[in-house]
Amino acid sequence: MANTAKSAQEAVERLRSALKEVGIILPSLRIDPVTGAYGDPYALVDLGRCNLGVASRLAAALRERGGDA
Repeated sequence: MANTAKSAQEAVERLRSALKEVGIILPSLRIDPVTGAYGDPYALVDLGRCNLGVASRLAAALRERGGDA
């Protein structure tokens, strides 16, 4: 099991990197500015919006990895 991120920013960067490895880019991926103002551990990660193609690739990547759990 992977180590837990130490900060919201680290969590976002790890998620961005992992998504990039499977060919998925979420341009709006960020720390939510409202909850982020309260700092860790209250900050939420905003995944943003994506088009249907990206949503389909994300679902396929999650299904593929689901067998490893």
